[in-house]
Amino acid sequence: MWHKFCRYQTAMLRCLVLGSVFLIAGCASTLSARVTSFQQWPGNAQGDSYRIVPAQAQKNNLEFQAVADMVRANIGPTGLVESQSGQARFDLHITYENPVTKTWVQRYNDPYLNDGWMGPAFGGYYGGFHGWGWGGIYMAPTVQNFPVEIYNNTLTIVINDNQANNAEVYRSSAVNLSSNNNLLQVMPYLAQAVFDRFPGNNGQVREVQYDRPR
Repeated sequence: MWHKFCRYQTAMLRCLVLGSVFLIAGCASTLSARVTSFQQWPGNAQGDSYRIVPAQAQKNNLEFQAVADMVRANIGPTGLVESQSGQARFDLHITYENPVTKTWVQRYNDPYLNDGWMGPAFGGYYGGFHGWGWGGIYMAPTVQNFPVEIYNNTLTIVINDNQANNAEVYRSSAVNLSSNNNLLQVMPYLAQAVFDRFPGNNGQVREVQYDRPR
């Protein structure tokens, strides 16, 4: 009887955790980013020209050129057009990085549920269920903390107005957190995010979310 109960318990726990895995997998088709924007955008800029000004280290850099193309593809909300002569009212500067930070996640410390492939445990789900009980016997796998690396995928756009003594008129940063080193894969979404609801309110912080191909 006891062995049958143990097998039943293990099977039920597997189903619960796998159900949570499928739920999260379904959410994996979206990408979220936090956008912080500052602006003093001039009211007479519609149709004016811009030029992308690379930093010294970005010149003749193929990776930067690819990122710049992603920015160009998403700059439409500004109403600006890229200069073809090299002279422009607005100078646009691009910086991007993905520094790594470390954090802790919870995983089930159970040989049936944590064989190295399960990944992070679902702390809220586990904590809210309060384990299994039968006849006054408490049965639940323990939870342990494990260190993980988180990549802070970041894109920052700064626009200066040459008609206003090169004053900074727009600054926006989009940050996406990822467990993978995939900055270039998420860059098109970050480029879209920095111009989302352009120019927005000065000092605005907001969350944006985009659908991703499955």
